[in-house]
Amino acid sequence: MKTSRIASRVAATAAVAGCAVLVLSSPALAHVSVAAEGSAAKGGYAVVDFKVPNERDDASTTKLEVAFPTDHPLASAMPEPINGWKIDVTKAKLAKPITMHGKQISEAVSKITWTATGKGIETGYFQKFPVSVGALPEDADELVFKAIQTYSNKEVVRWIEVQEDGAEEPENPAPVLTLAAASEDGHHGTSAEEASDKSDDAKATATTTEAASDSGSSDTTARVLGVVGIAVGAAGVAYGVLAGRRRTTTDA
Repeated sequence: MKTSRIASRVAATAAVAGCAVLVLSSPALAHVSVAAEGSAAKGGYAVVDFKVPNERDDASTTKLEVAFPTDHPLASAMPEPINGWKIDVTKAKLAKPITMHGKQISEAVSKITWTATGKGIETGYFQKFPVSVGALPEDADELVFKAIQTYSNKEVVRWIEVQEDGAEEPENPAPVLTLAAASEDGHHGTSAEEASDKSDDAKATATTTEAASDSGSSDTTARVLGVVGIAVGAAGVAYGVLAGRRRTTTDA
């Protein structure tokens, strides 16, 4: 009887553990997410990655649609080209124009759609979709990007549920980008152009340093050769003096 009770308890414990595993492996933990490459500072620019895992065993992800926030519109949103994906950028008129770099902007990106031209994201893999965005709002702590994921079997998953304060994570949470405070020196981030300029400056500096190094190396080589030449010349003079003395002694 005692052995039977122990066996029953073990079975019950195993069942609970099995349920826990099923809960932990639910699709909600494999949702579409967004994160900045580095820091996404308020008022600046950032490159953000929309990460899409494929949690299906019998289908691949063939399409991703990301809706951009309308309460804090982003005037600039430039996706990075990705092999095997067609990218469509949709813009919409703003109800209230915004000012960026001294210019009024009357439209902003409302949605970006990535459509696979090949197999898409297969089972057991994930894909990152980078986008350069800005200028980020200064009066918000986060941005919500609602996303729709489509599979090769026509299944559609809508990652559009907004997390409520104090509530449990929803089944299909929308991707949320957390914004960092701007630095004290007023630097808000790096735009695509600034990143390119910095890269060019770095290359120019490297070239100048290399040239200076080559010049210094040439100067050192010339000095060494000069010293060697002087030493050889001195040795020749000494040899000549000694030879002259030997001849004088022989003649005498």
